[in-house]
Amino acid sequence: METNFEKTGATTGRLEFTIDQETVQKGLDKTFKKVQKNLNVPGFRKGRVPRRIFNQMYGEAALYEDTLNDLLPAAYSKAVQEAGIEPVAQPNIDIKSVEKNQDWELIAEVTLKPEVELGQYKEIEVTKQDRNVSEEDVDAALDRRRESLAELTIKEDAAEEGDTVVIDYEGFVGDEAFEGGKGENHSLVLGSNSFIPGFEDQLVGVKAGDEKDVTVTFPEEYHSDELAGKEAVFKVKVHEVKVKELPELDDEFVKDLDEDVETVDELKEKIRKELEESKTTAADDARDDEAIRKAVENAKIEEIPHEMAHEEVHRQMDMFLNNLKQQGISPEMYYQMTNSTEEDLHKQFEGDAEFNVRTNLVLEAIVAAENLVATEEDMEKEISDLAKQYNMPEDQVRSVLSPELLNRDISLKKAIDLITSTAKETLEAAEESDEA
Repeated sequence: METNFEKTGATTGRLEFTIDQETVQKGLDKTFKKVQKNLNVPGFRKGRVPRRIFNQMYGEAALYEDTLNDLLPAAYSKAVQEAGIEPVAQPNIDIKSVEKNQDWELIAEVTLKPEVELGQYKEIEVTKQDRNVSEEDVDAALDRRRESLAELTIKEDAAEEGDTVVIDYEGFVGDEAFEGGKGENHSLVLGSNSFIPGFEDQLVGVKAGDEKDVTVTFPEEYHSDELAGKEAVFKVKVHEVKVKELPELDDEFVKDLDEDVETVDELKEKIRKELEESKTTAADDARDDEAIRKAVENAKIEEIPHEMAHEEVHRQMDMFLNNLKQQGISPEMYYQMTNSTEEDLHKQFEGDAEFNVRTNLVLEAIVAAENLVATEEDMEKEISDLAKQYNMPEDQVRSVLSPELLNRDISLKKAIDLITSTAKETLEAAEESDEA
């Protein structure tokens, strides 16, 4: 086989290669045997027509297309290997020459994996992360737990922000009631901003039995064109005013809240440990994300082929839809529930696709630069972890994942670990501006 490769762009190239005459002849013989089985020619039994007669009647060139289709995959793969290139998409193949008794000459226009020039990826400086848990954090978490067990009780006094009012209401624009503007026995938390701006503010101070006209103006961007920007009056009748009463913070409450503790101090200590664990995890994740992002930004990649970004979008879509399927939700159900289409989902993943491709390219380059490989012990541990994660026998995991795929995944994880484990938290967090 003769091959000649020439780059035509940052990620494109022209690969010329041949299929030698001996291989061509064997391919033609194989194709003829397939065709011969179905030939009906007067004077010959079906399937017994000699090659010489076939060539006289149809010409040997009648076998070329099927033969080329049969030989091309192996010939192209061998040419790629000999040229030492790494295509990332299906090539466009052109025929240069398919002459009788000569080597066949072909041209492939190929899209190549981009070259990566690594920048700094070890000891990257990242933002300092706050891992401290304050007394205020513990108290706030404790208050949230009390809030979850709070009870609403009837209040005789006037409603204040944070109270719940049970109301009937009906809205009018001019003298006309409008659709969707009526409700009965509706519980509204004042200050929740769940109604049109200004509505809840005007109910502060009402008592049970009060009737009040509430005047508001619908926002210009309101979803209903008939109401957008218009003034409306809601006739409101107040049935009840309720106040949220938090349970008393004492040892008895604590025992009801958490059976593993007996005192308020024990509960606070447990909450502190939980917050420290979650805050540390979040801080570590933020540090790792920043380090990886900077390692990717530090590398130079001239161009990301469209084909690679497109493939990444579909990979993400497949993962997303498979996760839904495991929850019993089909793609059709998802599109119906979200009032969206496959095209909408495609666009949703387009934004991160190129960065994801860049990240994988940089990680692969680090694997090559550092000669990171998976040991037998690494692979056995990965199989064991996956088996536990998906509740599958280890042999089944082995049958699904090839050693090559396992080695790649583990090597990429080692590259990530190299970036993140050497990152240094030295940068101060940027101050947020008043405007922000």
